Amino acid sequence: MEWLTDLFAGCQQWLFEAVVQPLVYAVGLGGWVEDAFDATGWLLVGLIQIAILIAVIGPLQRWKPVEPVVDRRAIRTDVLYTLIHRLGLFRLGIFFVLQPFFDDGLGLLRGAGWGSLHLDELWPGVTDVPWVAFAVYLVVLDFVEYLIHRGQHRFNWWWSLHSLHHSQRQMTMWSDNRNHLLDDVIHDVIIVIVAQLIGVAPGQFIAIVAFTQLSESLQHANLRWSFGALGERLWISPRFHRLHHAIGIGHESKGPQTLGGHNFGVLLPWWDMLFRTVNFESRYDATGIRDQVEPDAQGRVRDYGRGFWSQQWRGLRRLAGRG
Repeated sequence: MEWLTDLFAGCQQWLFEAVVQPLVYAVGLGGWVEDAFDATGWLLVGLIQIAILIAVIGPLQRWKPVEPVVDRRAIRTDVLYTLIHRLGLFRLGIFFVLQPFFDDGLGLLRGAGWGSLHLDELWPGVTDVPWVAFAVYLVVLDFVEYLIHRGQHRFNWWWSLHSLHHSQRQMTMWSDNRNHLLDDVIHDVIIVIVAQLIGVAPGQFIAIVAFTQLSESLQHANLRWSFGALGERLWISPRFHRLHHAIGIGHESKGPQTLGGHNFGVLLPWWDMLFRTVNFESRYDATGIRDQVEPDAQGRVRDYGRGFWSQQWRGLRRLAGRG
């Protein structure tokens, strides 16, 4: 893997010197050069991800789609979400707004004796092997992702934000990042804190996030693809995750206005199997939320918004109990 790491480092250095550094100095932020170099790594990862989306997952969608594309405007909005997240704009905002709180909070945790655990040191000679350490951290963080996802569907206040993600009725490879920004802040804060406490190195963290995001993009693709009886129990497929987005099946499965559901796993179906939230049915249902298609007692259906700002505003109204 060393040649791959060296190649990435060389590309990061070139992109930083050719584009990012001149821009940083041009806007008068020369004191942030070191942080800008780190941000260039995330930018490069995002560019690679988008290239893979267009070159690999896009053709797969056209090869074997679940449904015809009928709402291109909804897809364009999802593309905007993807660009905001994958090109580092969201992380840039978090850095300027939340970094001081991160530093103070993590400092307090370390002062209290937390943060000294490094999972890659638990079994010398085994867990310190790079690919083994990567796998260990990937599994642990995936379990945390599962718990977060259960919370998003368990607590009404959190669902009021997360429901934006499920309101997409035209799912494609661009749909993974269709989230309320406040929901993403909560999610990322939890993941970063856990990663810090268990000793994930910065390079490992970037690799885990990039790998996870690409897998999630594939899961959300408009793609009729199952991994088979064995593969479905090893890794989450587009079919497996689409059922999670299915109206009244993957969530609200216990009846109208009752949170719950199936297939909450992000990468591994093991947690759904362990906690009995798994559904391996081979089906490809319509996606969305029940209250988008089933009128309430007053004959109204809920509007989750069409454009980016409309969706963000409506999410805050739902959180406040007014949407």
